[in-house]
Amino acid sequence: MPQLAVAEPAELGFDSARLQRAYDLLDAWTRSGEVPGGAVAVGRRDRLVAPRFFGRMGPEADAPPIRDDAMFLMASITKPIVYLGAMLLVERGLLTLTDRVTRYLPEFAAHHKDDTLVLHLFTHTSGLPDMLPNNVELRRAHAPLSEYVKAGIRDTVPLFPAGTRLSYQSVGTNLVAEIVRVVDGRPIAQFLREEIFAPLGLKSIGLGSDGFDRRRLVRVQVPDYQDPSFGWNSEYWQGLGAPWGGLFSGPADFAVLCSLMLGGGRVGDVRIASPAVTSAMSRNWLTSLPELPEAVARTQPWGLGWRLHHPGTDDSWGDLLGPQTFGHTGATGTLVWMDPQSGTFCLLLTSAIREKQPWRLKQLSNAVAAAIM
Repeated sequence: MPQLAVAEPAELGFDSARLQRAYDLLDAWTRSGEVPGGAVAVGRRDRLVAPRFFGRMGPEADAPPIRDDAMFLMASITKPIVYLGAMLLVERGLLTLTDRVTRYLPEFAAHHKDDTLVLHLFTHTSGLPDMLPNNVELRRAHAPLSEYVKAGIRDTVPLFPAGTRLSYQSVGTNLVAEIVRVVDGRPIAQFLREEIFAPLGLKSIGLGSDGFDRRRLVRVQVPDYQDPSFGWNSEYWQGLGAPWGGLFSGPADFAVLCSLMLGGGRVGDVRIASPAVTSAMSRNWLTSLPELPEAVARTQPWGLGWRLHHPGTDDSWGDLLGPQTFGHTGATGTLVWMDPQSGTFCLLLTSAIREKQPWRLKQLSNAVAAAIM
């Protein structure tokens, strides 16, 4: 079982005093109530500094203290793990990124989407909307995942011709998950469990809450449009296993996936993917799209599912990370990044809505980056 060995910060080349500043920041925010709860986990290659947990299990005033086996709603950090699953089909010769989506999902041709490539779904250049127009209605009706898939295939109208602009799209990730199901035969949650999580011996990670004690699931702040019947903390949403944002994970388990990406697809003696896959996922693909503006491709780079750091922009992950760093954020207040140059990784998991105070994650990220020696 390739759980990462735990080491002291200094053993892994982290300045303990500087790293403590990150812990102190999150501790202060959780004690004041500004952030309900959170965890910090950092490591280097195949070793991990023991995760630190702070605050409470939910935003309620009477929520219990956070558990050391807490599992966080990773939100959009789910996406690159779904894309990793799809890339396993690519390396097996079962899926090609330059295929048209209609090869796998014929009904996707509706509304003139014939020319959309699978690659466009991976790089947020498909022209699809971020969310379905009837997203709230589907959630309120407790629709099954298949209804989101059908709407994404048949009903979505592109915002622009595929490959000409960059626009973040959760719908595209859901369609990639459906392509995995069509090609392999297994639903995406089962595929990820059997092809990635189980071989790595990971027991505190999964797409959706099925099989987990709900008392372990950290409850998060929710946007105003969400009511208790379908919000992020509802039994419906937790169990849906949305491929664009429904992954739950403990920090130690997700750290193994970070080590996998930095280790060329292998953790210990367990190989999940080839070095070619992890290399492809973490390099900028936007420069290969001939109709995409050069400035966009240069300053807002995306890999395959993973985003490359956008230094100097509003959505950067901090001021001390280089452009080679790749990772992802989540709306529930989560951030993960990996730096192939130093071999380090960082998991910042909170339960405070990111868009309301994005600077919190940046400040934590700066403190961690400053600790790398």
